[in-house]
Amino acid sequence: MGEILRKKRAVRHPKQGKKQPITWTLIKNQKQLIMMSVPLMLYIILFAYVPIWGWTMAFQDYKPAKAFTDQAWVGLKHFKFLFTDDTFLRVLRNTIAMSVINLILGFVTAIVLALLLNEIKKVLWKRTVQTISYLPHFLSWIIVTGIVATSLASDGIINDMLMKLHIIKEPILWLSEGKYFWGIVGASHVWKEVGWNTIIYLAAIASIDPALYEAAEIDGASRYRKMYHVTLPGIKATIVILLIMSIGHILEAGFEVQYLLGNGLIVDWAETIDIFVLKYGLAQGNYSLATAGGIFKTVVSVTMLLIANWTAKRLGEERLL
Repeated sequence: MGEILRKKRAVRHPKQGKKQPITWTLIKNQKQLIMMSVPLMLYIILFAYVPIWGWTMAFQDYKPAKAFTDQAWVGLKHFKFLFTDDTFLRVLRNTIAMSVINLILGFVTAIVLALLLNEIKKVLWKRTVQTISYLPHFLSWIIVTGIVATSLASDGIINDMLMKLHIIKEPILWLSEGKYFWGIVGASHVWKEVGWNTIIYLAAIASIDPALYEAAEIDGASRYRKMYHVTLPGIKATIVILLIMSIGHILEAGFEVQYLLGNGLIVDWAETIDIFVLKYGLAQGNYSLATAGGIFKTVVSVTMLLIANWTAKRLGEERLL
């Protein structure tokens, strides 16, 4: 047997005289997939990386009528202004607050709804509830904010219901007092997105081995115990990955809902960084300051994503990188 093995090792195919690098071998074997990905790569480069050249405006007193070589370079002047401007600091506060509210409410409600839908045994009823819950996702924010504004009007359904239940004595002007605005935005996001966000959790739950539920039932676990000890650990990896991605968008509080529901009475509570960039960049023509605000948001988002990913790695959880 040993002699036969030695002879087999001694015989070498003529084309195998020189071992090819594994990388080039993989590229050759997957050239069809690589060619299919070229249009996508070109799209990403054209629309995601080429516009980064425009970040140079943040370090200039940019004037649209002047050539690039004629622009006045001012260094970090606009960044310094951002962190000493009361308006931007207020906008930053609003953005972080609404982002955190949307993050917490979105995660908790989506996970809870997925757990509850998983416990429904009648397939027709389960599909009906799931369909109704994710239909608002397909509505534009124009329609959603119109529904919210109508419901929260002084003669809207919310005030009528609260008055009939004797919770309040007179209508509340919900969209005229800033202290209610953050909660309204959070509730609007939950109503619109909770059903859609449950889809990925339901898919993760479907991949859990049914034998685990059978073993838990044999041990006498109730439905709540099975949810806590089987379902939640089974989708923990999915929760961690989605949480990391959401933390990376911590300054993405939104634009449409704040812009459409906001008004002069609650402007101190409604403006976000996106609205700040729109106001200064287009309305006032201060493109350099608007670009600086956009760069700040991007840098913070990338930094938070890396920190969240590193923290997950240190804790031994799933991670993106």
